[in-house]
Amino acid sequence: MLCAHTVRRLKPGTYDQFMEAFRPQEEEELPPGWVRFHALRGLSDENEVVTFGFFDGTLEELERSQAEGDYESRRAAIEPYVESVVANGIYDVSVSWTLEGARAS
Repeated sequence: MLCAHTVRRLKPGTYDQFMEAFRPQEEEELPPGWVRFHALRGLSDENEVVTFGFFDGTLEELERSQAEGDYESRRAAIEPYVESVVANGIYDVSVSWTLEGARAS
């Protein structure tokens, strides 16, 4: 399992527009291999947004999925709202814990 992760600083007051452009439309299907996405908004800085998604496959399959899923146009759609990219990378999920009885949201 891989995790694609990006930390962005948004231009002030653009969070809602960013999320509208970032999220796939309801009728859109997620590209094959992607299993889950999350977006986090900073409590101490509401303009800091962390996005990450989990991909069930190899790095080569992830890159192919991004190419076939028009990842570049999705990035272009959010660019007007992004002040800077703080961190960006793809990681191998080497450990995962779920606490029994924990609420998942």
